[in-house]
Amino acid sequence: MRKVNIADPAFTYDEDDPDGFRAGMHRLGRELGAEKTGTSVYELPPGQAICPYHYEHAEEEWLIVLEGRPTVRHPDGTEQLEPWDVVFFPRGPAGAHRVQNDTEETVRVLMYSDLTYPAATVYPDSDKIAVWTGGDRSDDLITTRSSGVDYYFGETER
Repeated sequence: MRKVNIADPAFTYDEDDPDGFRAGMHRLGRELGAEKTGTSVYELPPGQAICPYHYEHAEEEWLIVLEGRPTVRHPDGTEQLEPWDVVFFPRGPAGAHRVQNDTEETVRVLMYSDLTYPAATVYPDSDKIAVWTGGDRSDDLITTRSSGVDYYFGETER
């Protein structure tokens, strides 16, 4: 049996993340050998968010507050959560969310979801859509929705 204690996880920070999105991450799912479930603990310093406002077309997501008082933006507004609050984000626009730390204390949350590929994520604020293949990253794509083309674009007759 594999196990991980999340009382004091080793967080990884990506140096390329811009200010406002510098969250630490510890991916438990991969570490424990999960193939169909993604589970991560995030550490949010003051003023930081996990990722931009978005929703998933393929995956349901869950959030459990471990420490601090994160703010969640959702389609109906924003709400500050308390430790041990649990939130569910359904697939599609109704599950849109952004998790951020508007306090002066560090926030820690555990998020988990099913992993489904291919998957599409929509970022309404920036008009982006991402397609995740689950394979070679060179096949993943992030583009603006407004750059879409007609179904037969580039096709020629035989």
